[in-house]
Amino acid sequence: MRGVTPAYIVSSVNDLSVAAAGDLLDAISLVRRTARRAVRLAWRQEPLPPAQSELLRLAAARPGITVADAAQELRLAPNTVSTLVGKLTTAGLLRRSRGAADGRTALLSLTGRGLARQAEYRDLRAELARQALTKLSTADQRALAAAVPALLRLAEGMDAGERAA
Repeated sequence: MRGVTPAYIVSSVNDLSVAAAGDLLDAISLVRRTARRAVRLAWRQEPLPPAQSELLRLAAARPGITVADAAQELRLAPNTVSTLVGKLTTAGLLRRSRGAADGRTALLSLTGRGLARQAEYRDLRAELARQALTKLSTADQRALAAAVPALLRLAEGMDAGERAA
């Protein structure tokens, strides 16, 4: 994994080549996978499958989200999200309640146990990232900090492009 930076990512950023964009997304994916692996190794709890983790994070960010909205947000089929909801409910991490206006609508929120698990995971992941960041040069730390707003705008732009298609 060390020294994986392709030479052309640095030289081709200005021309916004497809290869540079692909390298950027590959690097983001590598960071996400590595962070998940590091947390799994350091965490005392049994890890959740990625799809369950994503649903849990979404329900934490948007308490009361419907199954249909969660499916759309996660780009999954509604029946897949229903299956995930069932597993997370059985595990005591997610609560499914009925909507007041329409009793057929399931509203999702985290249980106390789910909230505690999310907080523990988030804090451990952030601490592991902080430890890794302290090993980087000051220039790299500044570059990564400065990249955060641009990465968020990139995600927004890709999401908006997907909705327009």
